[in-house]
Amino acid sequence: MKLHNLKPAAGSVKGRKRIARGQGSGRGGTSTRGHKGAKSRSGYKTKRNFEGGQMPLQMRLPKFGFKNPNRVTHVPLNLEQIQMIVEKYNVNKIDHEVLRKLGIVRRRDTIKLLGRGEIATKVDLTVNAASASAKEAIEKAGGSVNLV
Repeated sequence: MKLHNLKPAAGSVKGRKRIARGQGSGRGGTSTRGHKGAKSRSGYKTKRNFEGGQMPLQMRLPKFGFKNPNRVTHVPLNLEQIQMIVEKYNVNKIDHEVLRKLGIVRRRDTIKLLGRGEIATKVDLTVNAASASAKEAIEKAGGSVNLV
């Protein structure tokens, strides 16, 4: 057996239809398109999702969900993150500007203080919102939380 002798198994490869090659081919005349009508003409193309006039699937299925245009999302800021910032950068006043310089928030972001983790150092925070447990933990450590 050599490369030039290789060929597929008999009957495994089907030849393509040679359409519009005269009457003798058996596919001349209307070229398998039937007689008259839009589908027989050149340039015919259906619209995407067209189901022959039947109600299309994307219109039959129920619609669901809702995007609230007034939704306010805050960037979460946990106590453990604050403790790490205080230790690493030696700051005791944290506000939007400080967090922006550290790359934690963007210009238009709002910040919510959350209570995960522990805080041991006194720190003054200025945030947009705070959970009760986080506020209590900061004040217990001797710091303060100012809401903007």
